[in-house]
Formats: sequence, structure tokens, C-alpha cells
Amino acid sequence: MHSNQPYSEQVRLKALEWADLDAAARMLEEGKTTYLAQRMAVLGDIPVSKAEKQVKASPDWADYIKKMVNAKTRANKARIELEYIKMRSWENSGLEANKRAEMRMG
Repeated sequence: MHSNQPYSEQVRLKALEWADLDAAARMLEEGKTTYLAQRMAVLGDIPVSKAEKQVKASPDWADYIKKMVNAKTRANKARIELEYIKMRSWENSGLEANKRAEMRMG
């Protein structure tokens, strides 16, 4: 991801993207217990262990877990991109400092 934007702007935009993706992932993680309880309540008056087993064996539960994991993966990838931009900025600063030092010596 190379851009003509200043590194500070690239970092700002990627950090905002990461924050939004991380919030979505955390929302799913935090909602997991509520989702389970809601799905169990639909099953009616049956033992909790049986209701939990049925919900966790359902395609809906599997979809929820996949959605949660995929959201966290997207957030993690955005965080990696953010760190990459920061590293490129540091590398670029180092190269520019070396060039200035070479120009002073030569």
C-alpha cells in the first residue's frame, strides 16, 4: 500500500479503519453470551445444558462464530497494515537522514 499521502495521514486513516473493525469484532465477542441466551430462550423450557448443546450444534451458532472470527481477522489485518505504514515511515526517515549525512560528508 504505497500512497502519495503523508505518512501521518496514512497512519490516521488506517488507525480509524482499524478502530472501526476492532469495534465490530469486540461487539460480536461481547454479544456472544447474549446471542447464546436468546437462542436458548427460543427453545423453551428445557434444561440449560440441553439447550446450550442444541444451540452450539446449530448452523446459526456456527455462522455467528465464523462471523466473529472473521471480524477479528479483518481487524487484525488492518492493525498489521497500520504497523506496516509506521515502519515504512521510520525506514524512510532513516534513509533521508543517511542521505543528509552523506551529503554533508561528500
